[in-house]
Amino acid sequence: MVTKPRMGRPLKPLVLADDEHEKLELLARRPKTSQRMAMRARIVLAAAAGASNNEVADKVGCSKKSVCKWRERYRIAGLEGLLDEPRPGAIRRATDAEVEKVVTKTLETTPRGQTHWSCRSMAKEVGLSATTIHRIWKTFGLQPHRVETFKLSPDPQFVEKVRDVVGLYMNPPEHAVVLCLDEKSQIQALNRMQPILPLRPGVPERQSHDYERNGTTTLFAALNAHTGAVVAKCFRRHRAKEYLQFLRLINSELPDDGKQIHLIVDNYSTHKTPAVMRWFARHPRFHVHFTPTYASWMNLVERLFADITTQAIRRGSFNSVQALEKAIREYFDAREAKPFIWRKTADEILAKVAATFSTF
Repeated sequence: MVTKPRMGRPLKPLVLADDEHEKLELLARRPKTSQRMAMRARIVLAAAAGASNNEVADKVGCSKKSVCKWRERYRIAGLEGLLDEPRPGAIRRATDAEVEKVVTKTLETTPRGQTHWSCRSMAKEVGLSATTIHRIWKTFGLQPHRVETFKLSPDPQFVEKVRDVVGLYMNPPEHAVVLCLDEKSQIQALNRMQPILPLRPGVPERQSHDYERNGTTTLFAALNAHTGAVVAKCFRRHRAKEYLQFLRLINSELPDDGKQIHLIVDNYSTHKTPAVMRWFARHPRFHVHFTPTYASWMNLVERLFADITTQAIRRGSFNSVQALEKAIREYFDAREAKPFIWRKTADEILAKVAATFSTF
């Protein structure tokens, strides 16, 4: 006797408009999205692609029951259906007027003799509990204890320079080499006063907080933006003289095969001295592109400097400048040439800058 397979209820179609699909993709991939919301967005995206509930559950890593729940809630209520429903709990004691007072005071005032409110100082001021203040702040995304810094470039050619540098990263000229050049100055050869205690199971590597200084060095580096190859050399001084020596080193390292060389540099004074300008005039294959003032983050070599700092310098102990420079050379000898990928377009950067300051 042959039995027919049991057929479940047919799935109701789930069709996404273009804007809905884009919003769900953003929720699924944005780092700041909660894991629960990201999972629900992935469920809806997979279901809309035509996968069965079982296939969606296997792909997302959840139960079939969860797939059915969030698929149906999205079909009925859209994005709002992915939000958690109100849960039962204690009745809120703070009135709307008290909540408004807390928020207004947090945004527009500071406590006497202090720079910012704390939960306890605000609670004492308005007559609520510190826990209630914390909940109100969390609801409205207020964090008075935190502060962030910013620096807006005053460069009158900011827009033009952003487009110029980003264009070299994302749409470089044909038959050309793009080099990101900069100096990491005043690298200290620090020697810990006591031996470093090695890593052990359950115990991190430990080192004393006190140290002795044994001199400094400056690392000159030129990063090929599209291959990740690096030309690097350490100098004891940081002057136009050393900068010219490094330019000569780059010129000797790169074959004279007819390719133009585009240098991305910052606005440090040694990059613009008459001697340097004369050198560029005698070497027409070099073209200099300056980043905007106070915008060194646009130079990809800064990312390389961050890596060497965390991987070879910060936790090292050096009893001389020679030992420090040897560690730097060993880092570059062992480093795999791998480029850093620039992803932000000039329009996205300029739009973010404009949006950041449009409210002031």
